[in-house]
Amino acid sequence: MKTKLLGIALFGLTLATVVYYPQLMARNAGADATINHHLTASENPRVDVVFVLDTTGSMGGLIQTAKEKIWSIATTMASAQQAPEIRIGLVAYRDRGDSYVTKVVDLSADLDSIYATLMDFEANGGGDTPESVNQALYDAVHKMSWSQEDRAYRAIFLVGDAPPHMDYNEVRYPEIVASARGKGIVINTIQCGDIPSAVGPWTQIASLSNGEFFQVEQAGGAVAFTTPYDEKIAELSAKLDDTRLYYGTEEQKERMQGKVAATDKLHEGASIASRARRGAFNASAGGRTNLLGENELVAAYASGSIDLNELDEDALPAALKPMAPAAQEAYVAELAEKREDLYRQIKELAQDRDGYLARKVDEAGGLKSSLDQKLYDAVKDQAGAAGLDYEDGPAY
Repeated sequence: MKTKLLGIALFGLTLATVVYYPQLMARNAGADATINHHLTASENPRVDVVFVLDTTGSMGGLIQTAKEKIWSIATTMASAQQAPEIRIGLVAYRDRGDSYVTKVVDLSADLDSIYATLMDFEANGGGDTPESVNQALYDAVHKMSWSQEDRAYRAIFLVGDAPPHMDYNEVRYPEIVASARGKGIVINTIQCGDIPSAVGPWTQIASLSNGEFFQVEQAGGAVAFTTPYDEKIAELSAKLDDTRLYYGTEEQKERMQGKVAATDKLHEGASIASRARRGAFNASAGGRTNLLGENELVAAYASGSIDLNELDEDALPAALKPMAPAAQEAYVAELAEKREDLYRQIKELAQDRDGYLARKVDEAGGLKSSLDQKLYDAVKDQAGAAGLDYEDGPAY
């Protein structure tokens, strides 16, 4: 496949830097392929990150390229030995008089569903210079299920191109930032474009919250490459998704069907490169929680934590109910074996893909002065204050 440079949105870049840093502290590799990875606060530190994204008409390029970046970011997260539990939230904002002022998507470890929501974001509305930045920040601070754990890095990334309305009768950013600091939340601001009236408030918001301010071109400034391995990884990733079986109450199974629907949506609407990045991420230790979700039977069976004979018929996946007990066990065992083989194939191709990308970055001069690196350095400092450490730099 022909290599190409993509102009990548700052939203994606910022997410990248956050997700890059948590790759620390070794994990038991033997458990990697067999257990259903649901990390708890007592086992791993937590990273909670909310992106507050301007979705008015001028932000179309940023939103589109963000959809291309998210899975390469997640793959980088999975490249280290142990990752904390990572949850991502979204606040889309426009202004009063538009079709909405804010849309809030709560923090979640289910990146498939976050991505499916991001796919629906479109740039529209706006028209005047100030936007409802204050309302968006307020919602990010007060309407998210922020972790209360001590071992947590909590951050907001405000991405937009216009200043806040200061003529509305609402809570304004100095008070909102004070509330954020009380919750241990750092706010970083990214101004896209060069509207002079945005520089002051964007800088002040970051300064008041001990965050960082960045000013970039309208659509961001990172780079990404497609590779000759993308199509095959995307194909194997779809097969990996098909090995999932969900058990439990009807409510539990219905909740996981929502996750499956999000997966189907991204297979239909995401680019091949984006699906390949997701596949590489899901095949890694850090990606298992996103791949499997909750109450996934094949992983539970492979780890020995579930005995099929002890499950009530109502709790079984629909595919197993018509089968005799011996056939059920043989079917689940076959899926477990198939999953391991798919993991192996994807990991091997992902290594080839990583080598290809490393060569491209080297040919581009290392990209050490890129915005990716600057953002990574900023988040590294903030993560250190939260008791976290990492050594790997950003991937491209």
